[in-house]
Amino acid sequence: MTAPLEHKVAVITGGAGGIGKAICARLASSGATVMLTYRSSGEAAVAVLESLPGTGHSAHRVDVTDSAALREFAAEAARRHSRCDLLVNCAGTTRFVPHADLESLDDGLIDEVFRTNWRGAFAAVRAFRPLLEQHGGLVVNISSVAAILGTGSNVAYCASKAAMDCMTRSLARALAPRIRVVSVSPGLVGTEFIKNLDPAWREDQLARTPLGRLVQPEEIGDAVLAAATLLQPLTGCIIPVDGGRPLA
Repeated sequence: MTAPLEHKVAVITGGAGGIGKAICARLASSGATVMLTYRSSGEAAVAVLESLPGTGHSAHRVDVTDSAALREFAAEAARRHSRCDLLVNCAGTTRFVPHADLESLDDGLIDEVFRTNWRGAFAAVRAFRPLLEQHGGLVVNISSVAAILGTGSNVAYCASKAAMDCMTRSLARALAPRIRVVSVSPGLVGTEFIKNLDPAWREDQLARTPLGRLVQPEEIGDAVLAAATLLQPLTGCIIPVDGGRPLA
């Protein structure tokens, strides 16, 4: 099938970011109508829309930490399309803090990370649940190998992604059989954000990855598409796209 998601509606939070825009492109090229959210990067969101094949796509300024805004966004999806077949929770935030520097990981940053990375994803599922239930929908949570390794941008980020994976399992059980829920768990992804970091740090991370290369954003899009189309029996699982990083 050249357009396996034809007549389907996909909602992608954080769709203007490096991973989000690749997911939007992969789903749109497979026939889906895309509704993406952004918090502050309006120009980037417009650029993503203009790059997508097909018609009917839209961008919406929604802060996932605002549950009321998410409910209104779900109502807008219902008004526009009367359905949501796929929700991808890709919105996230972090800031680099050395793990041993406990004082720099202040309460404000901890709360921001968990509000966005965990509560935001949960609130999006809560808001879109009625639409997802109508046609047997799928939730894909974009997690991270940091959830397993405990090595990432900061301790709170690692913990938020571990919490997301636990949520994936809990909601897969709670929302079955009408809604499937999976996590896609990338390793180090070749976004502009990563490419602009210290080259020595990046090379060290690649040396610890058996395949010796960055995961490409498009490969995260492929994993989301596979979960939506080819891997229908899957729910409550964590799909690793990490180059074998946990093996090192």
